[in-house]
Amino acid sequence: MPDGPGSVTARTLASISEVRAEVWNGLANPPGQIFNPFVSHEFLSALETSKSISPEVGWAPMHLVLEDANTTTGVAPLYAKGHSQGEYIFDHHWADAYARAGGQYYPKLLCAAPFTPAQGPRLLAQSEAAKVNLAIALRQISERIGASSAHVNFINEGDKTTLEKSGYLLRMGEQYHWLNKGYETFDDFLAAMSSRKRKAIRRERREANNELTIRRLVGDEITERHWDAFWIFYQDTGARKWGTPYLTRTFFRQIAESIPEQILMIVAERDGEPIAGALNLIGGDTLYGRYWGCTEDVPFLHFELCYHQAVDFAIERGLAHVEAGAQGQHKIARGYEPVSTWSAHWINNDSFRDAISRYLEAERESTNLEIEALKDFTPYKKS
Repeated sequence: MPDGPGSVTARTLASISEVRAEVWNGLANPPGQIFNPFVSHEFLSALETSKSISPEVGWAPMHLVLEDANTTTGVAPLYAKGHSQGEYIFDHHWADAYARAGGQYYPKLLCAAPFTPAQGPRLLAQSEAAKVNLAIALRQISERIGASSAHVNFINEGDKTTLEKSGYLLRMGEQYHWLNKGYETFDDFLAAMSSRKRKAIRRERREANNELTIRRLVGDEITERHWDAFWIFYQDTGARKWGTPYLTRTFFRQIAESIPEQILMIVAERDGEPIAGALNLIGGDTLYGRYWGCTEDVPFLHFELCYHQAVDFAIERGLAHVEAGAQGQHKIARGYEPVSTWSAHWINNDSFRDAISRYLEAERESTNLEIEALKDFTPYKKS
């Protein structure tokens, strides 16, 4: 597969179960590196064994494994996609343009954590040479199977550099993240805001907490009763937003068993009964907000469970960031700041690649301008 010395080879596997968990995790989250739950063997395996992803739903696992003299030196979570759902990097108009030109956009290859718009490593290797070989192998595999393209979504800074040097086109996106600026308490965080914004958040929190009990539960504090309630919340939100939720009930049961200490569930109860919940995953320096739902509409409760409680928890744990998912300019008023995110794209057709390159250049300029403009609307005191 990729060019390189000796016996370096790359192959694809139809299931992550074909790689031992300790081998995968040793490359995905080695000692000394900031832990990312979404590339762990446990998270990715739960998606497969729960049937949340499968070839039948347009996600065919093709995990990339790099070997050198029978030693696994790199891996990457890889899928052959028959659609562009569940990615949060929107390329539907690329697919339409490709089809109008007489081509077939699907299948395409996607290297990502499925259904997860959270930044992290994707080329899972400890040496730069192995990361480069993974990037090259991904391109070669896309050509070999007749895919239109290969995409690597929500990459970290290290992978961004490697993929750009390997010929991939970079795409800038935009999210809203909370940044811990040395706060010791939630009141310290509020003190950094203008008086008007500080009062607005305090009022939101009072109204959301009125006659409710809000609990932050981690690990075995989350009982089957809580998971049953959260499943109802998740289905309700999924039905209203997308029509069909991506994840199965079995997926939640499996991560509760395999990575319990990486899970934070924030639950609102009325008279002892859960009426709303938000599910988060805990990384090494970041809290990742993922899913929310409710069975009763309460003013400001969404903001309380998904944003304010998340910040409170992050301050208590000394976490540096909260990533609360994709989109949502309403997060700015709650102290979340506009930041850039990145993905990388390899297009096999030369003419289409040139057209996409021009498009991405213009899109980057527009996104940059928007991020800079939105920074003026953050609630913090102006220096």
